[in-house]
Amino acid sequence: MKLGCSSCGTAHPFDPRRVRCDCGGTLTVAGAPAFDPAQVSGERSLWRYRHALPLPPDAAPVTLGEGLTPLVSADWGDIPVWLKCEHLNPTGSFKDRGSALLTTALRAAGVTEVVEDSSGNAGSSLAAYAARAGIAATVYVPAHASPVKQAQIAAYGARLVAVPGPRIEAARTVQHAVDAGAVYASHVYHPLVTHGFKTIAFEIVEQLGVAPPMVLLPVGHGTLLLGLAQGFAELRAARCIERLPRLVGVQAALCAPIAAAWARGEEEATPIDEGETVAEGARIAAPVHSRAVLAAVCQSDGMLLAVSEAEIMAARQRLAHQGFYIEPTSALPLAALDRLGDAAGNAVVVLTGSGFKAVSR
Repeated sequence: MKLGCSSCGTAHPFDPRRVRCDCGGTLTVAGAPAFDPAQVSGERSLWRYRHALPLPPDAAPVTLGEGLTPLVSADWGDIPVWLKCEHLNPTGSFKDRGSALLTTALRAAGVTEVVEDSSGNAGSSLAAYAARAGIAATVYVPAHASPVKQAQIAAYGARLVAVPGPRIEAARTVQHAVDAGAVYASHVYHPLVTHGFKTIAFEIVEQLGVAPPMVLLPVGHGTLLLGLAQGFAELRAARCIERLPRLVGVQAALCAPIAAAWARGEEEATPIDEGETVAEGARIAAPVHSRAVLAAVCQSDGMLLAVSEAEIMAARQRLAHQGFYIEPTSALPLAALDRLGDAAGNAVVVLTGSGFKAVSR
């Protein structure tokens, strides 16, 4: 395996301590193992797909039992849908899948300290898995991040640094530590993270028995969407499915640079002023992977939508009245269902984060 730069094409030796190319470009794993349905194990976690994960063969998994989350049928008015309950992962979000792979690789490489920046969910996930791996973690968060998420990060023993200002200031601040030599366990940049997220696609097809017609999900930087696209592509290459599901990414209208680029027919998003939205997990003004996200959506014949604050909170409450308690970011794709109507019939909606992580509103 090697790491390939998406910008300049340079190939680097596979090293989990490297998160970006020297040119600043994002990296992908080249030569990763292929998915093989015959090699899926009976383990009741994402590690049932260990054969398809780009990790050293002797790396002992760092695990809290992540993955194999429920896929539950529900009705959204007259629209039958499936809810992929990623909010039931160990720390309350889908980010646990990426953290499990990342900390496994870093521990195998002898890393003992890491830094990360996050709006909350990725930070709390990394803090938990770093604690499990015996790795010291420092997590930089925007000061406006949910107090519940900040408390969760600190509870795992990580050093919590609250950074005043918009989300991007936390990213700028962590870079000072990286420039000083810290290992950056970035859920945005690290190429292993999307390989954790691709296991959601594997599970959906296992649980349904077929590929769903459509998958709806929140989009911030877009790593979840890229992981799903990768997972479904691997399933099609293995002849487990015949077609790719349509990927529908949803952003908050107050901070929707990728949806705006899609509406304009552009290949890459233009950074915007960071709008304040209840969907803090998707509050990303300058998304790193926008070009790749737009390409993946186009390849799947999907779309990107933006929804209002009122729609987000109404959708969250409406789902809670069906027994599912999620944070506002998770309600983004639900808020898009009414616009799609019958076209969303039998779609899978990814519920990304638990309502216990959000301040009540």
